[in-house]
Amino acid sequence: MKAMMLSGIRQMEMKDIPEPTLINPDDVKIKMAVVGVCGSDIHYYTQGKIGSQKVEYPFTVGHEGAGIVVSTGPAVKRVKPGDVIAIEPAMPCGECDQCLCGRHHTCRKLRFLGCPGQAEGCLMEYIVMPEGSCFPLTGILTPDHGAISEPLAIGIYAVKKSGGVKGQRIGILGFGPIGMSVMLAAKAEEADSFYITDKIDERLAIALKDGADFTANPLKGNITEEILREKPSGLDIVFECCGQQEAFDQAVDLLKPGGRLVVVGIPEFDRWSMNVETTRRREISLQFIRRQVDCVEPALEMMKTRMINVEKMVTHRFPFNKTKEAFDLVAGYKDGVMKAMIDF
Repeated sequence: MKAMMLSGIRQMEMKDIPEPTLINPDDVKIKMAVVGVCGSDIHYYTQGKIGSQKVEYPFTVGHEGAGIVVSTGPAVKRVKPGDVIAIEPAMPCGECDQCLCGRHHTCRKLRFLGCPGQAEGCLMEYIVMPEGSCFPLTGILTPDHGAISEPLAIGIYAVKKSGGVKGQRIGILGFGPIGMSVMLAAKAEEADSFYITDKIDERLAIALKDGADFTANPLKGNITEEILREKPSGLDIVFECCGQQEAFDQAVDLLKPGGRLVVVGIPEFDRWSMNVETTRRREISLQFIRRQVDCVEPALEMMKTRMINVEKMVTHRFPFNKTKEAFDLVAGYKDGVMKAMIDF
């Protein structure tokens, strides 16, 4: 079968590799239908690493996926051949202290699609996953919904961990797919208002259409001053969704005393810094987000019932053999890209 593999910094090659087979009783073999290009995939593409997780070439990334069940092991009951499914990329052990206390997203032995040292990604024609990672797509749900359920679940989880957004004034710094997922989840939870920033004007236009109360481009002005003119008392919660120190600093300045800063973005650097005077005197609460836990099914249900509409998220599509073009587009923030989708 074909797999699109990283072969160096900003390099990709289509390679022939053996087709995977069922090994465990709960294994599910899947023919891939679509894969979304994620920002973490781009880190591996352009930097070759995220923190201590370093790529050993060749390596396949990709973890936002949906596909069609081809075959199943004898213990599988949730799905059957022919089912179209969303794929949860995390494969926890189910036995460590983290799994046993309900934190399977921080499993001590976690295997995650497209994560170096853990598991090859899903930018290949077939993959095998455990039954627990397979979620049937029913009703109006399409493979695109299945792929989008991964970033959307992170947005839902971030909102959940923020301490509650109903009636709150929300800032979202960085309106890529994760920032958009946060906004959609917070809208569903009846947040009061949204103050959105991004360096791509086309993304800000999407935010306005989705109900943002205020948008601004930090390349074109002082977004902190602009937002505080609108809300002099500050914002209740700010989600940092771009992994930039500048945005972290802006978030602190935007928060009211007692406000909450939720860090969702993945930075390319090794250490965050913060203003001790501001964070201490304002008693800012800080919450970091690590992927998600138990939010895939809620994400699918909210899309199925139209509580959340993700139709504006996918802006570009590429065939499987043009995957590198998709990665170059996303890495360069070109053409107003929000989410690029790879079609098999």
